[in-house]
Amino acid sequence: MNAKFCTLKKQSVASFTFNLLVLLTVLISFLPLIPGLMGLLLAAFGYIPAIDQYTLSITAFKQLFAWPGLSQSVVLTLFISMASTLVAALFSFAILQSCWHSRWWKQLETLLAPIMALPHVAFAIGFAFLFTPSGFIARILGDQINWQLVHDQYGLGLIAALTLKEIPFLLFMSIPLLKQLNINTTLITARSLGYNNAQAWQKIILPQWLPKIRFSLFAVMAYSISVVDVALIIGPTRPPTLAVLVWQWLNDADLATLPKASAGALLLSLMCLAILLSIRFTEWLITIKCRTWLSSGRYSLPIGGKSIIITTYLITLAILPILLMWSVAQRWRFPDIVPSRWSLRFWQQEWGYLLDIMANSIMIALVSATIALVFAIIIHEHSIKATLNKRFLKVPRLLIAIPMLAPQLSLLFGIQVATLYIAHQYYYLWVTWAHIFFVFPYIFLALDGPWRSYDQRLDKIALSLGLSPFKVWWQIKRPLLLPAIWIAWAVGISVSLAQYLPTVMLGAGRISTLTTEAVALSSGQDRRISAIYALLQSLTPFLFYIIAIVASRKSGSLEQQRSTSTSRISTPNVSVSQQSNHP
Repeated sequence: MNAKFCTLKKQSVASFTFNLLVLLTVLISFLPLIPGLMGLLLAAFGYIPAIDQYTLSITAFKQLFAWPGLSQSVVLTLFISMASTLVAALFSFAILQSCWHSRWWKQLETLLAPIMALPHVAFAIGFAFLFTPSGFIARILGDQINWQLVHDQYGLGLIAALTLKEIPFLLFMSIPLLKQLNINTTLITARSLGYNNAQAWQKIILPQWLPKIRFSLFAVMAYSISVVDVALIIGPTRPPTLAVLVWQWLNDADLATLPKASAGALLLSLMCLAILLSIRFTEWLITIKCRTWLSSGRYSLPIGGKSIIITTYLITLAILPILLMWSVAQRWRFPDIVPSRWSLRFWQQEWGYLLDIMANSIMIALVSATIALVFAIIIHEHSIKATLNKRFLKVPRLLIAIPMLAPQLSLLFGIQVATLYIAHQYYYLWVTWAHIFFVFPYIFLALDGPWRSYDQRLDKIALSLGLSPFKVWWQIKRPLLLPAIWIAWAVGISVSLAQYLPTVMLGAGRISTLTTEAVALSSGQDRRISAIYALLQSLTPFLFYIIAIVASRKSGSLEQQRSTSTSRISTPNVSVSQQSNHP
């Protein structure tokens, strides 16, 4: 009786502790939404006590709509975000269709990590080095190119850069989803009904893939509509995108522009919501309304996925050697393909600053990614618990996705205003919290597929054998999911290292990271110094991806060996028991 009482007491204590952790996770991960949205709304309607404005009005919106280039900026922003998102989705599906389980597939999965490890800012700087009129492609051709992809007025260069950078992310998110769809069985069944490979993918798999990749597409769209750092480096300038325009107003020395900036940030949020609905409407058209096209197996679109992935890999992987050459080039005249003089002078000149900046970047990334990883695991476990027991409330997936779906600039403006009233001098605390806030959804998404595919019957068997819930998780579930946890941790570090706006706005310019310095140096400074910071910003997440891949493969092989040895030990026992039943 006492033993049973002690067991029940331990279970209640463990349940209380877990529920407390869930509550703490929700508070830390989602609490910034309240000051973010409230601060944005109040500031947009003129209530900003920091500059002695206490009356609500629509003056800020009048000033915003009176700005002469607003309509062009809005149209340009909508065009860039919609085009980059739709093209990235189309190209990603084309790559999946062309390369699934072919000889390309293993190479595709292997090379996803180094491409994803390249941050957006470093990619944008390398993209500029490639496609400027006197860039590396012009050097190969031996003459300046006439077309302009960097700072072009239509944003075509920004669309191309965002598309190339988001394709690996969508592929990475699609791989665990396709495993849930049982693609091989679907293709075999489709072929037996007379469909060819392209028809089966576009008419059977596409309607199943689109709803599952929805949140990832939303994240890509929200980033493209609110991106500031990449747009500053290669985006249009006359007029700039709305996010860059709002960012310029926020940094204006005249504090009277703050209401107009906050009204612009609110407009950016409304535009983001409108495009979210348009993507959802497009999905509805493809999967529900156009069922005649889906049920008719005669037509399919010719898509060259292999040429797309080759182009993506070539452009992305060409950036690192170009950055390396620029970082050690003392003299590189046009149209020489390689520098005529080499020197480490710029590395030696910057090295004293680089150590502190790298330490800042890595420390913030490690802390925020590790905390966000723990929170993501807690929320996933709580979701499973809520599914099994209806008394527990699930954390809505839409709430988890808001930091990805809402424009960063809009949320951060309200959060920045709120920190002024609390304790704005704790810059590292606010920057780390903001990084956790924006890293958490990506880690949650990265773990979503593995957690869904885990067989819950293993937990039930272990619990029936007397193991505590924590021991079940630590000894059975954790080893099986450890490879996915390592990769999700690397994804979180990569996302944290790439954060520009949270670091600049909540750090008030007092915290320097590789990303903030790379953006600052990309506008008009020496290309060699820009290349140094962009190169280090690329190599730092790449190093953590390598660590995660090696650790995940090692943990996966150890778990496989353990399961193999267990099966070898258990097989004789079964045979002995069977023999003992015979006369």
